[in-house]
Amino acid sequence: MVVKDAFKTLGLHYVTVNLGEVDVLEDLSEGKREGLKILLLKSGLELMDDKKAILIERIKNVIVEMVHYADDLPKTKFSDFLADKLHHNYTYLSNLFSETQGTTIEQFIIMHKIEKVKELIIYDELNLTEIAYKLHYSDVAHLSSQFKKITGLTPTYFKSLKKKKLNLLEDL
Repeated sequence: MVVKDAFKTLGLHYVTVNLGEVDVLEDLSEGKREGLKILLLKSGLELMDDKKAILIERIKNVIVEMVHYADDLPKTKFSDFLADKLHHNYTYLSNLFSETQGTTIEQFIIMHKIEKVKELIIYDELNLTEIAYKLHYSDVAHLSSQFKKITGLTPTYFKSLKKKKLNLLEDL
């Protein structure tokens, strides 16, 4: 809505507005570009001009969407999925991401998968075996190993902390 309002205020036309991306119908003059930048900044958003920075954001958005919002993770390897989705060679994407972010795409995916595991544990609708299957871990041991490496806790202990917190709230 913020982006659409900024475009409307400046009399600019767009085709679509998606997470982190706008298809603009016309070329933006330097003045309009600067006006758009100012309006977006007032709302905490940023206009990105650097093609590499835009590609990095697209990589992050695809990963976040894939892990957190898709009903099921892709059946293909993540590297193939990203390359197909972003129309770039995975090696190029991987090198660019590592250079600019100080971490690998794989680590970024693992971090988001662990966040998703935490979310699913907190919701308490699936057991660890079901969570491991849903997030394409080979087994619960692999999930538990990654979870402990990232959080310092086992999934079972993390779940018990949630229950302790709920019990404390009930006692209030």
